[in-house]
Amino acid sequence: MELQGAVITWLGHATFLIDTPGQKTIVIDPWLAENPKCPEEYKNLDRADIILITHGHFDHMGGAAALAKKTGAQVVSNFEIGSFLASQGVENTVGMNKGGTVSFGDIKVTMVHADHSSGITTADGTTVYGGEASGFVVTLENGLTLYHAGDTNVFSDMSLIRELYAPDVVLLPIGGHFTMSPKEAAYAVKLLKPKAVIPMHYGTFEALTGTPEALKDLLAGEPVEVLALSPGGQCR
Repeated sequence: MELQGAVITWLGHATFLIDTPGQKTIVIDPWLAENPKCPEEYKNLDRADIILITHGHFDHMGGAAALAKKTGAQVVSNFEIGSFLASQGVENTVGMNKGGTVSFGDIKVTMVHADHSSGITTADGTTVYGGEASGFVVTLENGLTLYHAGDTNVFSDMSLIRELYAPDVVLLPIGGHFTMSPKEAAYAVKLLKPKAVIPMHYGTFEALTGTPEALKDLLAGEPVEVLALSPGGQCR
């Protein structure tokens, strides 16, 4: 499908770089330098206007503080993660919660539910409360609507996300073990009814065995395009 001036780049695992039609850069779940699937040219990423964090696990916010300090980006997360990052010296944090919407010019970001845990591992190895896991619905300047589900199982209220926000493109985990496998992700697609789905959160670790091919097979005959990107791959 055509993204009408937007570019989505998958940086491996659940990390995405979105260049918007209005020349803004959104980074979702930045796990960069330590991410084994992140291409080398993105490990020291130095551009971001908005950073979105779905939950507190290292493989979703491990690069958030460094990227925020380097770029001065606005960091959007739940209240607890925002408070934690502020304690680490991150200046521009926006703490919110599910059902809330924040605007950055003509870009709107809405936090929605995810079915997952969200502990934050500190430098000394302890785990602190990281609020609840979430997903984000992002409406770009041209009206294109993206839904990054974060780490989640399928849940029936994905049908409410469809009714309320009608996402054009959904970014769904398929690896299994910690999140949905292709079986649950295919059902999620049927609830969300997007034009396109981009699989994520697979292949990074041995336990994440789900594949885009399995998702495509399960969605055969459905009116949706499965965009299976390689790390560093783009759709536009």
